[in-house]
Amino acid sequence: MTAAAEARDLFARIAGVEPAGTWSAPGRVNLIGEHTDYNDGFVLPFAIDRRTHVVAAPRSDRRIRVASTFAAEPVEVGIDDLDALFPSAGAPRVPEWAAYPLGVAWALQDAAAAPSGVDIAVASDVPIGAGLSSSAAIEGATAVALDDLWDLGSDRPTLARAGRRAENEAVGAPTGIMDQMAAMLGRPDAAIFLDCRSLRAEVVDLGFAAAGLEVVVMDTGVTHAHATGGYRDRREACERGARILGVPALRDLAPEDLDRARDLLDDVTFRRVRHVVTEDRRVLDTVRTLRSAGPTAIGPLLDASHASMRDDFEISVPELDTAVEAAREAGAIGARMTGGGFGGAAIALTPRERVGAVAEAVASAFSRSGFAAPRVFTVTASEGARRDS
Repeated sequence: MTAAAEARDLFARIAGVEPAGTWSAPGRVNLIGEHTDYNDGFVLPFAIDRRTHVVAAPRSDRRIRVASTFAAEPVEVGIDDLDALFPSAGAPRVPEWAAYPLGVAWALQDAAAAPSGVDIAVASDVPIGAGLSSSAAIEGATAVALDDLWDLGSDRPTLARAGRRAENEAVGAPTGIMDQMAAMLGRPDAAIFLDCRSLRAEVVDLGFAAAGLEVVVMDTGVTHAHATGGYRDRREACERGARILGVPALRDLAPEDLDRARDLLDDVTFRRVRHVVTEDRRVLDTVRTLRSAGPTAIGPLLDASHASMRDDFEISVPELDTAVEAAREAGAIGARMTGGGFGGAAIALTPRERVGAVAEAVASAFSRSGFAAPRVFTVTASEGARRDS
């Protein structure tokens, strides 16, 4: 059964009425530009052909019921109780999976003249914890559904900001806005070149199909959680570096500023700063290379990005490094981990005729290393959030 069919079946079981519509939003692969978004920098993600589906209908009362194939039981709350669910400090007072759609409703409620209650059923084929932004897919699908049901008329950046607010303030994950913007603005065979300070977005043609290239995703099965641990530590280090260096955000530094930074910062903070500064430059170089020389020329930039995340930002894990190295040896033109790190997936930009060899090489390398078998599959750049019916 497809995820869309699962969502329809779940809705029929919880609501017992005809749905008002179905909506969906994609996961994303970040081609390059990791941990630059919350530093006001540049990113180059693309929406993928794995989606989260929402089936919804208004209710006659002011209650929101959300159900998901991720959980055994629905969660039901009053619209008037949303503020109390998400205190300014501490964990949300609902299960984490429910905090994503309910957090979007909380972020959007003030824009509605009189928000009605709503029943929402969620199903997804975006892998959870793989660094493909399953959370932004949930937020995006919920946001476009509520935008229709509550007659908000919001533009896509506004809905993306609601998703980021849900992630930051409702769930408590200190992420930037890249994932939500990619889910909202995705286009087939194109990436979104996003300035995370101004939210100015440009569509950049990837040209993978014409060049005979595939994006191979290598899901390590090592799960991560952005709301805790190392992700928050990395963000705090970036903010500390910017403060000591006297700039609003690390985006305001150039590679030429790194000598001064080395003199002012401790080693760990310096390396965190160096990753962000050089990664911003790699994003700009990747966009320029795609436009001038085409996708077959971006491999070294992807490789350099992974090395920076591994050595300076220290967010890789042995499984990710193994996947990247095996893919390169098997013929990928470039490979890197994608997403927030500490697990998840890596991507390999691979000639179509080498996809099978890359998948086999990665599986063999994992087996030799004693790791659990990875999931290896291809994705294509696809459309952003939409109403399906």
